[in-house]
Amino acid sequence: MARIEDYALLGDLQTAALVSRYGSVDWLCLPRFDSPACFAALLADGGKDGDSGDKHAGSWELAPAAGRAATSRQYLDDSLVLESVWETDDGTVRIIDFMPPRGIAADVVRIVEGVRGRVPMRMNLRLRFDYGHIVPWVRRRGEDLTAVAGPDAVWLRTPIATRGEDLSTVAEFDVSAGQRIPFVLTYQLSHLPRPEPVDAEDALDKTEQYWTQWVQRCTYNGRWKSEVKRSLLLLKALTYAPTGGILAAATTSLPEQLGGPRNWDYRYCWLRDATFTLQALLGTGFVEEAQAWREWLVRAVAGDPAELQIMYGLDGRRRLSEYELDWLGGYENSQPVRVGNAAAEQFQLDVWGEILDGLHLAREAGMKVDETAWDVQCALLDYLEGHWRDADSSLWEMRGPRRQFVHSKVMAWAGVDRAVRTVVNHHLDGPVDRWRALRDEIHRDVCANGYDAERNTFTQSYGEPDLDAALLLIGRVGFLPWDDPRVIGTVEAVRDELCHDGFVLRYRPGKSDDGLPGREGVFLACSFWLADALAGIGRTDEATELFERLLTLRNDVGLLSEEYDTVAQRQIGNTPQAFSLVGLINTARHLSGHRTITSARRHEQHLGSH
Repeated sequence: MARIEDYALLGDLQTAALVSRYGSVDWLCLPRFDSPACFAALLADGGKDGDSGDKHAGSWELAPAAGRAATSRQYLDDSLVLESVWETDDGTVRIIDFMPPRGIAADVVRIVEGVRGRVPMRMNLRLRFDYGHIVPWVRRRGEDLTAVAGPDAVWLRTPIATRGEDLSTVAEFDVSAGQRIPFVLTYQLSHLPRPEPVDAEDALDKTEQYWTQWVQRCTYNGRWKSEVKRSLLLLKALTYAPTGGILAAATTSLPEQLGGPRNWDYRYCWLRDATFTLQALLGTGFVEEAQAWREWLVRAVAGDPAELQIMYGLDGRRRLSEYELDWLGGYENSQPVRVGNAAAEQFQLDVWGEILDGLHLAREAGMKVDETAWDVQCALLDYLEGHWRDADSSLWEMRGPRRQFVHSKVMAWAGVDRAVRTVVNHHLDGPVDRWRALRDEIHRDVCANGYDAERNTFTQSYGEPDLDAALLLIGRVGFLPWDDPRVIGTVEAVRDELCHDGFVLRYRPGKSDDGLPGREGVFLACSFWLADALAGIGRTDEATELFERLLTLRNDVGLLSEEYDTVAQRQIGNTPQAFSLVGLINTARHLSGHRTITSARRHEQHLGSH
């Protein structure tokens, strides 16, 4: 079946589709990112290259009848309108794919354009609701095809004649030079009236205009402008417009090890992504999106701080119960296929610090705030004060025993530190002397118990020698300055011991008990962190070289997944991954000479000392 890097993303700010270079839409959840998929062939074990997996899982194939990968493809200008071109013996054909962000309904529009000669084409629409589990009832009404099953209804509008075949809708036709043939797939809940169908050509103009106008607001003008803009477009496409929530990835259960069990559902919003995402958005001029994300954050975490979760649904819901879809074979037989995420129930101490850091960053940036945000921060601090010594499961959501993770303690320190600065810089009420004492206590505890003096490095957890890529953030959050020998030693240790073929592993699964069998690939966000850390300790040339290598891991249309398998030389894990995209944006800003988070911290420390 198609490789993960063979997919491009279409999006309308409420859901997203993945279309392969073979012309098949193999993943689409309707009506939202986290809804059950109507095309789930991505997670069905496939056969030869280009196969969409088990046809019963659902897909929408549209390509030359000869069946081959597109000769080339690209997004039109700075948009999410995908153009795929096939050069065949019979001629040249172009397919334009996009999802109009109109809000009232979800549409996938595909326009077949003849460029040269006369090319035989084939379409095969296999709608399978509930992740391939339900075959809908399909009827023809005039020019349109209607498919209904339970709560779901889909309409296909096209001038091409179709027929039923093997519980699918098939069309075979030729396209000649100058012809443009539209296919419009529209979804709505089955109990609601059918939405007005979009005109394909008009929707194309409006969709391209929407994305190009949006990204024009980008203020980044550095060396990697095109790469940053593409990453921003993909990050925006992972935004759920009704709430402002930004999900971690558009997919579930794409494996961290091909054929292995490390397969998770990432169609939710992780709180720890908040600070990194705010840095990326604010640092490139997207204040409105940053404001929406911050407001989502405050709403999601409101309530009892003791019940804080590490992740929430797109609308802030808390119940993300995990279960398995045993009828799906999994991507390249990577099982199980999971929906929901049990890690939502874990205790991960660092999240409290991440939220406090993110809200502080928003306030420092001059973002509009209200009393609710500070009330939430104070409640979080009260909880943190009584629980910072507790063992946790770490930011990596380890399913093994809880431990005293160093990064978790560092982020607890960061949360208290940001509270102190907020009181001083913004003249808000708070027990600042008590918080200063708590900040110092946490700092002493980490330096005494989380640092290995013989090796000159901080460690993953107290009393254990293993390393963790999250230690690269010690300088970034201001726990110690970049020029501190302990920070330099830690950066060097991570580079020497956690790098695999030049990229960074989160940790060594064989050494660190994460409660799971098998291995995983290098973690792309951590590799960006290493580039930041190398620049932080003055090794800018080395940092730039690593960053340039990371850029080569993107696929032909700029997507990055969560991880990379350096042996198979393939992207692995869910895609596109917001954490990876945000890492790219922030590192590009850092290396381009923009104001770094380090300089921001120093500026804040200067202000806070007066």
